[in-house]
Amino acid sequence: MAKKVMRKIKLQIPGGKATPAPPVGTALGPVGINIGEFVNQFNEKTREMMGDIIPVELSVYDDRTFDFILKTSPASRLLLKILGKPKGSGKNVSSKVGTLTQKQIEEVAEQKMSDLNTNDVKQAAKIIAGTARSMGIEIKG
Repeated sequence: MAKKVMRKIKLQIPGGKATPAPPVGTALGPVGINIGEFVNQFNEKTREMMGDIIPVELSVYDDRTFDFILKTSPASRLLLKILGKPKGSGKNVSSKVGTLTQKQIEEVAEQKMSDLNTNDVKQAAKIIAGTARSMGIEIKG
């Protein structure tokens, strides 16, 4: 018989840098799983993604075991990483943060493809372009 999922938890943690301290500890403590075991497994799987924010979807079962799925970094983080900026514009219409080419947008779309709700790269690029515009990033070409 399959184990029953007791709870699903979504977190965003820097790759390779999870610690039992808050926010990880406070999110996982109440469900009763071994926080140290999660931290070790997460850090081992994300060691090569050091510094990137990694969304993780954690399934906690009724016998207090768990498994987790790693997602790709948020599109906004990937776009800011290409630009080399710490954050987007607070006033996206009047103040622009930087400029990206359509090719760079498509590269981010290919990276995020598994997490988006489309199978077409052109449609995925439109989704990423919308995120870029909302952050104050101009798109050329």
